[in-house]
Amino acid sequence: MPSAAERTRTLVQSTCSAVLLVHGVEGARPEQLAPQARVVGPDGEVYLLFSADSPVVRAATHAVHDELPAVLEITDVAPVSVPHRIRGRAWVSGWLTCAPGLAAEPGAMMLRLEVGEASVDDLWGTGGVEPEDFAAAAVDPLVAHETELLQHLAAAHGDQVQGLCALLGERARDAGGRERRAVPLALDRFGLRVRFTGEPGEAGFDARFDFPAPVRDVTELRRAMHALFAAAA
Repeated sequence: MPSAAERTRTLVQSTCSAVLLVHGVEGARPEQLAPQARVVGPDGEVYLLFSADSPVVRAATHAVHDELPAVLEITDVAPVSVPHRIRGRAWVSGWLTCAPGLAAEPGAMMLRLEVGEASVDDLWGTGGVEPEDFAAAAVDPLVAHETELLQHLAAAHGDQVQGLCALLGERARDAGGRERRAVPLALDRFGLRVRFTGEPGEAGFDARFDFPAPVRDVTELRRAMHALFAAAA
């Protein structure tokens, strides 16, 4: 199981939507609070790219003693159509300053968020994260490919994903005895998570299918998925 720090770091470096909530910035439109890009620096600081005329940039520019409290809120939404699509949220709070000279494009400003604490609430559970653990955490190697991989599984390998019901026995059937619909929900180096849904109004459930060993790249993932589908068949 990935640690809370690994899950938070992975969400920060993913393509999930994010907003920066800044003390003193009220009334801004959501798109004005969304960074154009984000990256984690060598010491665990988070760099956020904003338009130079953003209210967030103005607030950081005029911050007293360069200590402006801020929270980066990240929302992880499943890239496939399933009930209850929000898979998790992460919050990284700290102090915001301007980082002039780092913006690679005209009309933009890079902001630096010094991490004070972080937390995550996702499919694995909830957990708090210390700054040093966030800085040292490894990002899941599949994060850059997960959206494409899940959409490909759902579109091109739906029958094989549905076949995973065979590994669950009677649990895979709804109250009427029908096989539940299986949709790939999340993918990481440890395994595949699938959401099983029944008739409207009936509670479904998620099931994890762990790989024999954590995968390190897409090539190893293909082998692990073939082995998983073969076991179900």
